[in-house]
Amino acid sequence: MPKAKLPKRYHTIVMPLILSLLMTSVVSAISIVRAQGLTTAALAMWPSAWALSWVIAFPVLLLVLPVVKRVTAAIVEM
Repeated sequence: MPKAKLPKRYHTIVMPLILSLLMTSVVSAISIVRAQGLTTAALAMWPSAWALSWVIAFPVLLLVLPVVKRVTAAIVEM
């Protein structure tokens, strides 16, 4: 039995959601480790640093993604 999928109209929310989750987790981890070193304190601090990054990044991504798509279409042959 195939898994149920969200309708196509959710693409504009799901794609930036996944992208923001992945990017903020990587960038916040790099920033914390670079600033604090690879310590247990840094690892304990990472979830809150990631959450703050994501809370800011997801809405920003929703706002700028249409602009980025237009700029990309102007640069790249579609």
